Amino acid sequence: MKNYIFFLVCFICHQFISAQADTEIYLFDLSVDNDTVILSNKINISSNAGYDNQPSFFDNNTVLFSSTRNGQTDIRKYDIATGETTWLTDTTVGSEYSPTRIVNGNQISAVRLDTTGLQLLYAYDIEKGNSKPILKDAKVGYHLWYNKDVLVNTVLIENRMDLVVSNLKDGTNYTFQKNVGRCLQKIPNSKNISFIQREGNQNVLKSLDPITGKTDSITNISNTQDYAWHPMGFALIGMKNMLMIFDSKELNQWATLYKSQDKNVQKISRLAISPNGNKIAIVSEVSHESLIDKQFQSFNKRDLDAFVSCFSENVVVANFPNKTLFTGIENLRKDYQNYFDNDSETKVDVVSRIIVGDIVIDKELVLNSSNKKKQAAIYKIQNGKIKSMTMVYGKGNEKQAEQIVDEQLVAYNSRNIDAFLETYSEDVELYSFPNNQTSKGQEAIRQGYKGFFDATPDLNCEIKNRIIIGNKVIDQEHITVNGGSFEAIAIYEIEYGKIAKVTFVK
Repeated sequence: MKNYIFFLVCFICHQFISAQADTEIYLFDLSVDNDTVILSNKINISSNAGYDNQPSFFDNNTVLFSSTRNGQTDIRKYDIATGETTWLTDTTVGSEYSPTRIVNGNQISAVRLDTTGLQLLYAYDIEKGNSKPILKDAKVGYHLWYNKDVLVNTVLIENRMDLVVSNLKDGTNYTFQKNVGRCLQKIPNSKNISFIQREGNQNVLKSLDPITGKTDSITNISNTQDYAWHPMGFALIGMKNMLMIFDSKELNQWATLYKSQDKNVQKISRLAISPNGNKIAIVSEVSHESLIDKQFQSFNKRDLDAFVSCFSENVVVANFPNKTLFTGIENLRKDYQNYFDNDSETKVDVVSRIIVGDIVIDKELVLNSSNKKKQAAIYKIQNGKIKSMTMVYGKGNEKQAEQIVDEQLVAYNSRNIDAFLETYSEDVELYSFPNNQTSKGQEAIRQGYKGFFDATPDLNCEIKNRIIIGNKVIDQEHITVNGGSFEAIAIYEIEYGKIAKVTFVK
């Protein structure tokens, strides 16, 4: 078996149109040396606020991708030799996606979504600055040029995408598969192309001969929608912050190639590999940390547009645990516009931060000329945007609150059920965030925890980070149980020297 090893040597040693996350495109050198896959020299080739996605290689020196500006998505080109980016289109009546070089030519094809809702595949003559539809009657989602006359498409039919092979020479269209994914690739050293098809609860990578329609399964591909073939015959996929590799000749299964420690490469989606295999373009959502940094920095600068751009269209803004203040991005804009108009001096400093999965919790110090106060904010992130923002306020003795939570922790780690319960009030309530009650009263906790304590000799909870806001203690906990471990967030509320409420944030 080949020993695929991954080294990172750089600055650090569905359906077609959906909610567009803030994404960036990173270009790496890629090489294979003595069965070792090496990535190096990371460069952000998009460096653009908003959606930068769907990279493809025009040739070994040029990357095409879709990029958003002024409320529309146009085609950009990155020149690897010079490091320069150029806008190739400026289509005010629509947006372009999935830019691809047309076989044996200098033209580009792309899917255009017009402001009228019309969605067609177009050919673009970049030098002359004109375009024309390629398939006039098909709502193409994604496409792949098999040769200059044969085009493989995923076509939107009702609520699914079908795989359609179009012969541009004789005008025929054949539907070979239904309910397929968005990624179409040529398989190296083969006459076949590959696609993903949903079977039950599993995505399956398959091969297709576009001429005969013969289809075979290659391997299961988890729940990802994107992959890329290297000319040497192995495939790569992104899963969260990991790159996975599949080589049917040597591995015959997916194996972890690399786990990114770079905060900017934490949610990998699309991939593209250059024709000679020497470069790879990786799409990643903007990191949770960068998104929240942008949000509070924009607040401090009173940059309303930049601030609002961090939130999803249907954002929910609330006070802890679930008192909704308002919903929707337009209400957010109106509320903060009014705030900015009436307050020009208040600033926010982030004192500490907890990040677990898609949850970010900041301890914030709010400063103005007359006073300062502490608060916390719970951000839930989805598709590169803030889906909800919940403000946490507290009052009372912070030292007393921390002391009782520490006593509870000691009892938990010693699995002493009586000492554990002593830290809770008689009518304590347990919740799942934001306000789903799961348990009430000491006796219910005893029933739930005693057997757990008895059966878990290696039980241990380590506090990785802590935020205290008055009578509320927010802990990032690393829990070991039965040989495994996981991260959790617990919010403890102290009343009259006892833990009166615990909210677990998932």
